[in-house]
Parts: sequence; structure tokens; C-alpha cells
Amino acid sequence: MSDEPNPQDETPLRVAVIGSGPAGVYTADALTRQRRVPVRVDVLDRLPTPYGLVRYGVAPDHTKIKGVARTLRRVLEHPHVRFVGGVEFGTDLTRADLARSHHAVVYATGASVDRRMGVPGEDLPGSVAATDLVNWYCGHPDNDWDDFALDAEEVAVVGAGNVALDVVRVLAKTADELRHTDIPQTVLDVLAASRVRTVHLLARRGPLQAKFTAPELRDLLALPGADVVVRPEQVDLDPTEIGGDRPDLREVSRAARTNLRLLREQAGREPEGRPRRVELHFWTRPEEILGEDRVEGLRVGRTRLTPEGRLEGTGEQAVLDVGMVLRSVGYAGVPLEGVPFDTGAHTVPHEAGRVLDTRGRPVPGDYVAGWIKRGATGVIGTNKSDAAATVRALLQDSPELRGAVPAPVPLERVLDDRGLAHSDYEGWLRIDGAEADLAAELGRGERVKFRDWDAYRRILRGEELR
Repeated sequence: MSDEPNPQDETPLRVAVIGSGPAGVYTADALTRQRRVPVRVDVLDRLPTPYGLVRYGVAPDHTKIKGVARTLRRVLEHPHVRFVGGVEFGTDLTRADLARSHHAVVYATGASVDRRMGVPGEDLPGSVAATDLVNWYCGHPDNDWDDFALDAEEVAVVGAGNVALDVVRVLAKTADELRHTDIPQTVLDVLAASRVRTVHLLARRGPLQAKFTAPELRDLLALPGADVVVRPEQVDLDPTEIGGDRPDLREVSRAARTNLRLLREQAGREPEGRPRRVELHFWTRPEEILGEDRVEGLRVGRTRLTPEGRLEGTGEQAVLDVGMVLRSVGYAGVPLEGVPFDTGAHTVPHEAGRVLDTRGRPVPGDYVAGWIKRGATGVIGTNKSDAAATVRALLQDSPELRGAVPAPVPLERVLDDRGLAHSDYEGWLRIDGAEADLAAELGRGERVKFRDWDAYRRILRGEELR
């Protein structure tokens, strides 16, 4: 079949994408790159700022990864793509509303809440989801800015993914090391007063099962102001035995072998007495958070894998003298109003990106992409191929989709009928410019984020912030 548009197709395929993070923007990109079907894409987000996880999930010192925003920006500036901010699906707009204005809807809302550890004491003050800390240092406007005093000298971070390493690295850096980033000034001030001197990273399994990537590990090991301690006995594995019968040596990826090499090299180095310290604890799981009115310690247990590959405790226990526990054991998606949801997997059920109802049948016009589709797996670039797969299914369905909604009304009419104010891409550019101006005023890098909704609203109204 030719990729050239059919001249008889006068009505473009109108697609609403819910979520302006990587999955949503890559979906818009895949739709506009193809030439088989003329399209118009509206990318909707409840925030007036686009880019989702790139802006509010990537650690501020990962400037290279944040450069992905430049690629996403080019997509949002495509003449057939429109950014609509300040509109929340399920609250401001329903699926029935979008059925008037679009032939199809792609849900790309990500996975925004943390998973719990399920241990006693998890609700004590000082026991915090890593997602909350990430939102705080990334300047998410929903964040409660009084949550983090960082007054504990020792902190435990539970998890072995990239987010866990991000959290450890930010806590182990000085404010001066983060000054060039886009971190909000109020957050930088708190980090400057931080009493944290030791950060423990706990991984329930071994170094070969860790989910963090080699670049993230290298960044952690290269911290200039912190000694990173790796216990030799926990990484004392013969690389020639990998692939053998031991459960922790089976099906080991090339990336895991690289991690092991880096960890073994680090284990051979003596600490240099730097101001801060990061201790890696493999085969260690949290068993109880201790304390009366707040976190006063963390009881941990040693683990191992059974011959069948099941994780079990060894019976050995220890107590870490920590005053804060940050859990980073995975993200989960949240249900969307009127959209089928798998409460076990925390994802929207689908087949090739087509949303499925409770009887396993495709829901006409409904599609899904990104973490809400596949779970919180992969890196930012994974969303590109994921979105492309969903778009292929959508385009296959396009004749039926356009037949079901032969004359969609403009989205503006739907918004007006609901009495909804919204922002646009020009509004985002005003916020973008104001953040650059603030950075210049403070002598801090390319941008400094504003910290709350009020600042965004004032910028969008054209008001002075001072």
C-alpha cells in the first residue's frame, strides 16, 4: 500500500493524545511522519508545560537526557500538531466530549504513583515515596514544598533502578554541584542546608539483577564529593561462571555484565574520606521501619535466591541508623475515567495498542501508548518504538474511525461548551522564556524552574512575578 495520501481523503484523521510526555509526543511524531493518511493531532495535558517525565522525572543534573526535550519540541512545533495545556482528562473533559471532536484517542498518561514496600512502619513520618522527592527536586507544581527538610544524617533508598540511583546521586551532591541545573531555587536552598552525609542503597537481589543502567551507575561512581562503597563479597562473582546453573547467574544480560565489571572495579578502591558516603547493599531487603513518631531506623534482612530462582530471606538481620527511608520500588499507572484498567498490572489492557474492554474486545477509537500501556519499563527512547506500534494499529483502523465520526467539531467548541480555559504552545514558550530569564538573573545555567501553579498562572496572564 502506498504511503501517499489519497486525494479523496479531504477530512483529516483527528487524534487526541492524552499526555505530553515522551510517549504522547512520540505518538504525535509517528502520526505526522507517515504520508498515508492526513492527520491533525491535539496533544492534551493537565499541566501548562509539556514533556512529562523529561521535565518532571529526569534528575536535574542529567542535562544530556533532558536534551531529549529539544527533539520533542520539534514535534510540538509541527504545523499539524497542537499543544493544549491546562486540561485534565476525566475531570475537565470526558471520552464523550472527545468523541465529538476526534476520531481517535491515544492515552499516554504514564505511571505516576509509587508502589509500596508493604513493611511495618511504612507510614511513619520520614518514610517517603521517591516519586515525591523526585517531584520536589524537579519542580512539579503539585508538590508540597514543606515536605523535605533533609535533617537526617543517614538516609536509606530502597530500590535498584535508575530512579533510585538518581535520588542517591542528588542527595549525595552539594548545592554547588547542582547550581547549574534547572532545580528550583527553593529546593537548592534546602539542599544547601542538608545534613545528609551517608546514603544507603538497598537492592533485594544481587548486582546482576539490578535494573539500573551502566550510564547511571557510572554517574554514581563518579561523584566527586562522595565515597561510593561496594562490598567485595557482594560482587565477588567469576564472570566466566555467568550463564551457569546458579539462579543468580542465569539469563544475564550484557548490560548486567557491564554493571558487574564496574562494581567489581569500585569494590577494589579504598574510600578517600570525602565529605559524603554512599553505601551499596545488595541481597538486602527492608523488613521494618523503626520509630515511634518518625523514622529512627530500618531493620533489614539478608536475602538469596533458591535453586528455583525464588527470593527468600537467610534469617540474618541488621539495623541501619537512618532517619529517612525513600522507597523506589516501581511506578504504577492510575485508572482513567471511563477507560478499562487492569488493577493487577496497573495498566490499560490492550492488543497491539488497541484498548480492550472487560470481554477482551477492542474499544472503537481508543488506543494506548507508553508506561500506561506496558508498565514502567524501558528508557525514554523505548517509547518511540512503542508509540510507533500503536500508531500502526490506529492507521489500520482509520477508515472505520473516520466513518464513525464523519464530521468532527473543532476542539475549541468542545472546550467552550464545557466552559474550559486552556493554555497553548505560545503559553508554554512564555513560561520557558521566564525560566531562562530567572536563570540569567540568578547566574545559574540555562533555566531555573518556577515552583508552583501560581507562578505559571501569572506568567500565562502576562503578569510580573516580582
